[in-house]
Amino acid sequence: MSQFQIHTIESAPEEAKESLKAVQQTNGFIPNLIGVLANAPTALETYRTVGAINGRNSLTAEEREVVQITAAVVNGCGFCVAGHTKIALKLLKMPQQVVDAIRATGRIEDNAKLDTLARFTLAVILQKAKLTPAQLEEFFKAGYNQQNAIDVILGVSLATLCNYVNNIAETPINPELQAFA
Repeated sequence: MSQFQIHTIESAPEEAKESLKAVQQTNGFIPNLIGVLANAPTALETYRTVGAINGRNSLTAEEREVVQITAAVVNGCGFCVAGHTKIALKLLKMPQQVVDAIRATGRIEDNAKLDTLARFTLAVILQKAKLTPAQLEEFFKAGYNQQNAIDVILGVSLATLCNYVNNIAETPINPELQAFA
């Protein structure tokens, strides 16, 4: 049971109704995170706007999911772990062993570049982006650049909004995402 109201299109504040309708149309259901964010229409707008921007940043779709899953795990957000696991496995067809490694914050054995990205994301979160020159050099040697580094921070900021909202609200995982929890 959520600590916060999970809005439907009918119960949402007027300023959030169109967003909920758009999400319903796109997904076929309204993720409970969106229903919770509807309590604060500007937060919902921020999530949707920044999410769209994040979706066109310099990282690949797979790399963006590495950042999102890593952040969700570190921030203890089971809802986002489930949601982004579904995206990674079903939409992007990422290998199960890669997704499992990300979820365990373990080494990604089969993909050194994604492993470096996951380690970099962990360092950004845990060290509050106060990275050592060696950490930056490792990231750059893996083929990433300054734009990618900043886009990791963009992804972490988006994840932080969602993770923290879900954590405070104790957002239940939708049935559509349960298999990926």
